[in-house]
Amino acid sequence: MLDASTNWNIGSFVPVFWVLLSLSLQHRLERERKRGEMVMWVFGYGSLIWKAGFDYDDRLVGFIKGYRRVFYQGSTDHRGTPEYPGRTVTLEPAGGEVCWGIAYKITKKEDEETAFTYLEEPSATTPAVSGVMVYIASPDKKLNKNYLGPESLENIAKQIVCAQGPSGPNRDYLFQLERSLLEIGCEDKHVMDLANEVRRMIQDGKQQEQ
Repeated sequence: MLDASTNWNIGSFVPVFWVLLSLSLQHRLERERKRGEMVMWVFGYGSLIWKAGFDYDDRLVGFIKGYRRVFYQGSTDHRGTPEYPGRTVTLEPAGGEVCWGIAYKITKKEDEETAFTYLEEPSATTPAVSGVMVYIASPDKKLNKNYLGPESLENIAKQIVCAQGPSGPNRDYLFQLERSLLEIGCEDKHVMDLANEVRRMIQDGKQQEQ
């Protein structure tokens, strides 16, 4: 989640081009502000791509600049357990890279409240940005006890193969994310390499059982 002590720049979160629009999202936001519209935009880069979990008025494919998607966040309540956490995605700064995802437009107050409830964990803080909201897991273990951080591709894959929680196997989260990204035309190398490694491990395991 966003670290409240960090000074976030709205420019980091507004993409310069949106696939389904003739104008950039930034121009669209400016037009909405001029019309006095009270609008919230939420950018999803993980499970929000295929499952919003809240009502919205519009859904747009796009990207944010200067960040990359990584499987560094532990999941102890959905794709894993406290004893054996799964791994889900967060963002980390990465100069020159872009992260594709889905932006959701929310205009109704009750829908905004539902979205906040759905998106925030107890330790989360509301991002101090306007226009487009992005939730990022803090790498500070004092603020985010479930942050797992970087590991080798093989070790992350092993953890994903074995982890399972109330929302299902961790591997399903990975495969659904890979599939959803490909559906919007995004080939995320980190996600695809990890998915291929998990598939290899699953196949090797099946062969050993035979």
